[in-house]
Amino acid sequence: MIKIIITGTPASGKTAVTKIICKNFNFFYLDGNSIIKKYSLSEGYDRKRKTKVVDVTKLNKKLINEIRLFEKKNTKHKGLVIDSHLSHYLPKKYVDLCIVTKCSLKELEKRMKKRKYNKGKIRENLDAEIFDICLVEALENGHNVVVLDTTKNINKRTIFRQIGDLIGIKKS
Repeated sequence: MIKIIITGTPASGKTAVTKIICKNFNFFYLDGNSIIKKYSLSEGYDRKRKTKVVDVTKLNKKLINEIRLFEKKNTKHKGLVIDSHLSHYLPKKYVDLCIVTKCSLKELEKRMKKRKYNKGKIRENLDAEIFDICLVEALENGHNVVVLDTTKNINKRTIFRQIGDLIGIKKS
């Protein structure tokens, strides 16, 4: 079973890429945000940044548990995709491929404004994209990383070619 994590700055296209992979390669979709909410994994709320503070250690434990449960009971899916801007913190032994989504700063800002992010949150996320925070941290954690540019329409053909070849699976 193949385990893929998809990380990147918020609004960089993680969920869109995840859904394409799951639908077209017959993978199971595991939403990191749903896990955070379901198990109350936030340590509190940062009022200045207007965001929940997530306990990454607890999140990793839950994600590892979900991976193990999936491995035991799953028979119909070829693999699992975890969608979260925190997924790159998972230890590499649980991950076969890490996809980092990126897009132009102009497009990222447009997407965040559409989601009604406040100015401070937009600035923080643009800075994260400028400094390649998710990419650098994924590499520091030893993940096998592929970068997907989602600036323009997320191209299914590119995903099929890049990801399908890497995981040895052709489109279902």
